[in-house]
Amino acid sequence: MKTDVEIAQEAEMQHIKNIAATLDIVEDDLEMYGKYKAKISLDAWNKVKDNANGKLILVTAINPTAAGEGKTTTSVGLADALHKQGIKTAVALREPSLGPCFGMKGGAAGGGYAQVVPMEDINLHFTGDFHAITTAHNLLAAVIDNHIQQGNALDLDVRRITWKRVLDLNDRALRNIVIGMGGKAHGVPRETGFDITVASEMMAILCLASDLEDMKKRLGQIVIGYTRSGRAVRAEELNVTGALTLLFKDAIKPNLVQTLEGTPAIIHGGPFANIAHGCNSVMATKFALKFADVVITEAGFGADLGAEKFLDIKCRFAGIHPDAVVIVATVRALKMHGGLAKTELGKVDMEALKKGLANLTKHIENVQKFGLPAVVAINAFPTDTKEELDFVEAECNAMGAEVALSEVWAKGGAGGLELAKKVMAATEKPNNFKYMYDVEQSIPEKITAIAKEIYGADGVSFTAAAKKQLAEIEELGMDKMPVCMAKTQYSLSDDQTKLGRPSGFTITVRELRIAAGAGFIVALTGNILTMPGLPKKPAAENMDIDINGKITGLF
Repeated sequence: MKTDVEIAQEAEMQHIKNIAATLDIVEDDLEMYGKYKAKISLDAWNKVKDNANGKLILVTAINPTAAGEGKTTTSVGLADALHKQGIKTAVALREPSLGPCFGMKGGAAGGGYAQVVPMEDINLHFTGDFHAITTAHNLLAAVIDNHIQQGNALDLDVRRITWKRVLDLNDRALRNIVIGMGGKAHGVPRETGFDITVASEMMAILCLASDLEDMKKRLGQIVIGYTRSGRAVRAEELNVTGALTLLFKDAIKPNLVQTLEGTPAIIHGGPFANIAHGCNSVMATKFALKFADVVITEAGFGADLGAEKFLDIKCRFAGIHPDAVVIVATVRALKMHGGLAKTELGKVDMEALKKGLANLTKHIENVQKFGLPAVVAINAFPTDTKEELDFVEAECNAMGAEVALSEVWAKGGAGGLELAKKVMAATEKPNNFKYMYDVEQSIPEKITAIAKEIYGADGVSFTAAAKKQLAEIEELGMDKMPVCMAKTQYSLSDDQTKLGRPSGFTITVRELRIAAGAGFIVALTGNILTMPGLPKKPAAENMDIDINGKITGLF
């Protein structure tokens, strides 16, 4: 069986200008990065901004398991299936992070015969957007420490600098560090640490900004720390907002590539959904909606994380909402949610399937709570039986959700034709979109709404530290913003061991962070970390490149 990278390497890609032409994007509006990658000029927006929006399809999933679900693969395959039928289609995705690529999760360019290409480039440095974010973030960190060194005119409390540094790799040793060691000439000693680049507020800003001017404003609003009297200090007070913005002059432009079947793919931004808001950029999605008649996009991890944030944060800022939602699942993953061990997933176990199906039905409920029609995509595996598939379909149908078997991994767009038909039918169903909460509610009310309605929790508790932070945020008048929940992706609860549809649990908020530039409050729950670590055997150990430049081991 061929690996993903082997399939991608055999692809006959079209020149990117030909891909752009299918969306009526002229060559003058492209900034080429070789033959197969390009950035779309911001000037192109003025040509299409008055076009009617195409239909927007959001792809989400059940809570992920070690058995795999295939959300990006489904997104790409669904787009190819629509494209194959002559529908003017684009897929809008996030850019992969190098952290999971070299760590445990692998790349994020789809799989099998439903991939975006050039796969190696997309999964590695791509067009340098993440490097721009990393550099801009760390420039601000360097300016903060220089300000303290040069006399600290703002009277910053060195114990309350909230702006860390970032790196787009998994490096647990950098989570907590001390800087400024070595004497007076080398800075003021203080504790700080590193987050992964995808957790940077600047990543969120890139993905939520409507244009460069909006981005500059948002960058200036970043709260970098507090004075000794307790006043919140903004980045604009350090007089480097212009310098930060110019580092994004190219990164802010959406990237255009293609699928294996020549469907246009706009890939831009990449915040994680367990620690950030988990969606590609507003600009990329809005561009795609003006260029295409149907746009497929995705949100990270399960619907409790990525989809909730897509709907409550991204849609709120962008003024858009999906016409339908696809929830991706596999029979194998459902059985794992039902308590079956990974080694036993190939056997029929209807009890485990029935128990695990509760995870899927909860996500269907959640999508419907937002007033949106849902379609379930079951990624096909050879071990699936008719009895199992019929049971899943009957249960989902009873909830008003259509089910389609997806074989896009093995067959590309041809394996997604049934799914495409049911998705397009769903876009014609009643759509009564609504947010899960009002931003004018208090932070506890907003978090409680998410915890009870989306997770199924009994309630929310705040640690003493979180209560103190809550009081400060309210005193600063920064509490009337959406909430971005940082929670384990593996469970509806904040305990990753509780699979299926847990009940009788409380969500514990241990920390609240202000992301004033992004425009939301981050609530950290459980033991979620903003700098991941590498596993015992990192994926990097399997990767290589030969003398001819051929890459192996990337997946």
